[in-house]
Amino acid sequence: MQIGQDSVVTLEYSVKDSDGNVVDAGNMPLTYLHGGYHGIFLRIEEELDGKTVGAAIEVKLQPEDAFGEYDADLVTVEPRDLFPENIEVGMQFERAGEGDDDEDDMLFTITDIAGDKVVVDGNHPLAGTALVFSCTVTEVRAASAEEVAHGHIHGPDGHHHH
Repeated sequence: MQIGQDSVVTLEYSVKDSDGNVVDAGNMPLTYLHGGYHGIFLRIEEELDGKTVGAAIEVKLQPEDAFGEYDADLVTVEPRDLFPENIEVGMQFERAGEGDDDEDDMLFTITDIAGDKVVVDGNHPLAGTALVFSCTVTEVRAASAEEVAHGHIHGPDGHHHH
């Protein structure tokens, strides 16, 4: 079966930065719903379209194709007393967005603690980084009507929470 709209694709993959450092070793296969459901970066989906089991690709992703450019405006200094006592550099927390859905929620990382100030960064840790995504297609199947309706896969490789 060829990869196309509303197919479920399983990949063995790895991700490196432009210097060849491993960013994600791909220890677990990646399974996603193909066809614009945002389960994988669009550039990778475009390259996989029409491929079959056994196909191998390598896609170079510029920051705008992956986690975006680094935005200095997303780094803020906050008063220490806004945070719990046990915070440490590297901890992450989520700030809810304006709407009812989760799309506006942002993940922040504590990058520094100095005296009564805490530096938090709303950029993805890989923002501004060019990536090289390598993969081999290991399985392709038609998505169920329920998976298409929900916009994600269900079952052992997917999630099902509603």
